[in-house]
Amino acid sequence: MGKVMVMRVFVAGGSGAMGRRLVPQLVARGHQVTATTTSAAKLGLLQQLGAKGVVMDGLDAKSVGEAVARTRPEAIVHEMTAISGKPDMRHPDRFFATTNRLRVEGTDHLLAAAEATGVSHVVVQGFAQSYRPGTGLLTEEDPIDPGTATMARRISVGVMHIEDVVGKAGGTVLRYGGFYGPGASDDVVAFVRKRKFPLVGDGTGYNSWVHLDDAASATVLAVEQQATGVFNIVDDEPAQVREWLPYLAACAGAKRPRRVPKWLAKLLAGEFAVTLMTEGRGFSNAKAKRELGWELRYPSWRQGFREILG
Repeated sequence: MGKVMVMRVFVAGGSGAMGRRLVPQLVARGHQVTATTTSAAKLGLLQQLGAKGVVMDGLDAKSVGEAVARTRPEAIVHEMTAISGKPDMRHPDRFFATTNRLRVEGTDHLLAAAEATGVSHVVVQGFAQSYRPGTGLLTEEDPIDPGTATMARRISVGVMHIEDVVGKAGGTVLRYGGFYGPGASDDVVAFVRKRKFPLVGDGTGYNSWVHLDDAASATVLAVEQQATGVFNIVDDEPAQVREWLPYLAACAGAKRPRRVPKWLAKLLAGEFAVTLMTEGRGFSNAKAKRELGWELRYPSWRQGFREILG
């Protein structure tokens, strides 16, 4: 990366798994970062990361508007989610309820605050997950398709909203792959070690992964280049569940995952788990590499999983 223009960057959700990796990268590049948290107890953490910490409620328009107006940023990055704790596969809509609100209401509040204060560039966290029929890797030209399963459609509400409104506002949607790395994959690994993460059916669904540090570096590039539009931020190797899950188990020193037929998985874990493991599509990162000049430190989850669990 060459010389950059120093900017005032507002990171909404700075104390989350992604924010904790992103803020130090922005600071290291010389940017003045204001980062938000919902908890005053985490202000010290944000300060340690090199940012000015602000308490903000992403679901409260007034709170968002005031925080942005006080900071007068030149770019806003939306990394707010509420994905923590034990995933509830039977009721994933409940597990994702607050995150969906942050993706719908939180996005709207940030876009409104950006407009009110004249911030020209907003970068928003999307998600590279689609059940679009067909084969081959999905590009940014392919719309996200939540598929036909009711639960998958409910969970995708926030991502679909982001894809719709951010583009219209002239912002950037970063479709991140599944995060792994410090603080992001602990729950999955714990499930795998307890053999509570079975392989459903033939495990033919694809996942696109990305290490948090690579996702953060792509985000820095999108901010600095004021790139607009959609970018798939995923590694070089989309993989079927039947490939990555046994590999993850081996890296974690766990027994091989059990195999469960689709009908039984639907009874035990619900339709979403079945959809997730059997129907997902892989994504291409060619555009992000070409247009942002993004280089991955972890081009494959194989290397990444081995390193974080080794």
